Amino acid sequence: MATLDLEQQDECGGQQQCAVEGVEGQRGRAGGGPLPYRVEVRPLSGATRMTLWTLDAAAQAAVRERVEEHHVAEFLGDAPLGFYAVDGEGRFVAVNDTLARWIGRDRTALVEGGVRLADIIAEGVRPGAPAHAPFATDGNESRGEVLLLGADGRRFRASLIQNVIREPGGGVLHARALVRDLTAEQDRAEALRRSDERFHRFFDEAPVGIVLVDARGTITEFSTAFGEMIGRPGDGIVGRGLAACAIQEDRDRVAQWVAGAVAGKDTQPLQATLAGAKKVNASLFARRIESRDGACEGLVVHTLDQTEQRNLETQFFQSQKMDLVGKLAGGIAHDFNNLLTAMIGFCDLLLQRYSAKDQSFGDIMQIKQNANRAANLVRQLLAFSRQQTLQPRVLGLTDILAELSHLLRRLIGANITLDLVHGRDLGLIKADQSQLEQVIINLAVNARDAMDGGGTLTIRTRAVLAGELASLPHGPLPPGEYVMLAVTDTGCGISKEHLGQIFEPFFTTKAIGSGTGLGLSTVYGIVKQTGGHIFVDSAPGAGATFTIYLPRVAAAEAAVDADQAEEARVAARRDLTGAGTVMLVEDEDAVRMFGARALRNKGYTVVEAPSGEEALAMLREGDRASTIDVLITDVVMPGMDGPAMIRQVRETHPDMKVIFISGYTEDSFRQRLDDSEDIHFLPKPFTLQQLAGKVKEIMNGETVR
Repeated sequence: MATLDLEQQDECGGQQQCAVEGVEGQRGRAGGGPLPYRVEVRPLSGATRMTLWTLDAAAQAAVRERVEEHHVAEFLGDAPLGFYAVDGEGRFVAVNDTLARWIGRDRTALVEGGVRLADIIAEGVRPGAPAHAPFATDGNESRGEVLLLGADGRRFRASLIQNVIREPGGGVLHARALVRDLTAEQDRAEALRRSDERFHRFFDEAPVGIVLVDARGTITEFSTAFGEMIGRPGDGIVGRGLAACAIQEDRDRVAQWVAGAVAGKDTQPLQATLAGAKKVNASLFARRIESRDGACEGLVVHTLDQTEQRNLETQFFQSQKMDLVGKLAGGIAHDFNNLLTAMIGFCDLLLQRYSAKDQSFGDIMQIKQNANRAANLVRQLLAFSRQQTLQPRVLGLTDILAELSHLLRRLIGANITLDLVHGRDLGLIKADQSQLEQVIINLAVNARDAMDGGGTLTIRTRAVLAGELASLPHGPLPPGEYVMLAVTDTGCGISKEHLGQIFEPFFTTKAIGSGTGLGLSTVYGIVKQTGGHIFVDSAPGAGATFTIYLPRVAAAEAAVDADQAEEARVAARRDLTGAGTVMLVEDEDAVRMFGARALRNKGYTVVEAPSGEEALAMLREGDRASTIDVLITDVVMPGMDGPAMIRQVRETHPDMKVIFISGYTEDSFRQRLDDSEDIHFLPKPFTLQQLAGKVKEIMNGETVR
């Protein structure tokens, strides 16, 4: 028997069509169990109260599918995939437990509560899509991603694979879909993205260059730092051999080093110069990338930029070399000063025997004048070694340039013309003469090096009055009056990028071994210490001009300095005779002989000692030290030097008056003595008048240090 769910026959009257669904009895299946079917009822055309009943066998399978959705949902209840089925209006007809749990709803409530598919989709529905298919496809299958909305407001992205079941006439019977939660995949993808981002951050932003090369030494990947090292931060590096990134002279060494690292040899870090505009000096470190079977798949090469370190090492070596040169110069200057002291001193002794009208007097004066010129050269040598004693005083810049002109011409060579342009009414400046000479000499030497093929070195001076400061091309200067010194060459000039660095210590544009980079920094420091200002103007191929502004000395200060100079001249002419006992300790026989004779001629009793040890032995004999009024000693002597000897003398005679004489600077020995010690200093070379005057001042207590 068939059980039918039919409308009243009257409702099928006219031209209406009715369709009912039902189940057929056991006859339809050999295995038993009901089968679904579809019955259509329509009135017969031209017949009165007669209808046509049709059993649609083709739709029978579709109806069966709909009933079986419930069984599928039960079967997929706890599967890791979600499942749902909706009718043509998008209402749920079946949902498995997994999907219901994901969206936080009860499965029965979804099916029986009239919930539609659109109620759980937050985003992803295409415009114009039907209620049962969010992707608006014309086919029976569609797939895509949507953002599903849970009951608690949680949103998660899901992938839908949907199949549409249609009626024979093309209408939608229902749609079913498998749902895959993409949250875990998105989390994994996000974690992978962050991990990849961190890796590339560490890789690309590392301060050292990183290069990945294969077993053949070909670059497969590189960091930003490495690209900048070779001057090619973009493409054009991948696919090249690592050896090709080095300069031509180093390529064979790099290739052999890479081959050794790939072969598993114990490869030490390699020093090489990378090709590019910067010519980076780099240390290369290699580490093998091995597969599970131990085969080498390539190398990770780290490149460490050591250009600055190499430059610092070079500068340090240059500084050490210059320090040794300075010590050598100081030693030579000391020996020369001993010789010049004897020459000048004996000239003074000879001049006391002749009158100015005697022919021999003029000859002796020539010897003394040349000795004084030699003393000036030694002083300039000490200026080069920066061992001169600082003694600022009022000077005339014109006189300084006149004295230096002979030395400057010898320094710059015959192929360079020296042009001195002196300004009028310059006025005076206050500076240490040796320091100022060092400034001029350093600038002249730099100009000479810039004019390798010859040229003209022009040194100009002029007075700059207060009213001219506003119109100066070098910016505002503090109010006042200045003396300008400009040194101009016709050499190669200085590039714009180097102009801001030329006064920095150790910066030099000269070739390695040709300069220390200390010359202009020394010039800058001296000018600033003197209260002046220095500027540079240059362009490649147009030469360079260094302009120095030194403060003019006020008339009152110049007068005071002149008075002091006059007092010194008067003191030189005053009576230098005296009485008392002087001990002279000097290892240089000629200097000791001159000093002893000069002091004896002035009335002093002189006790001579050729060394510190003999002087101490003599002082201990019968307490002779108590009879010594002034002790004069050289600073540097074989065996016991002057400061060591004085320390022992002061242990028994703390009030002993001491004069140190030396061809070195006062600072070179004073640091070895107690600051509280009352000591005096007379630099070599000195004249008879200077020696006798110093002894008389100390003997009479006229000066105190």
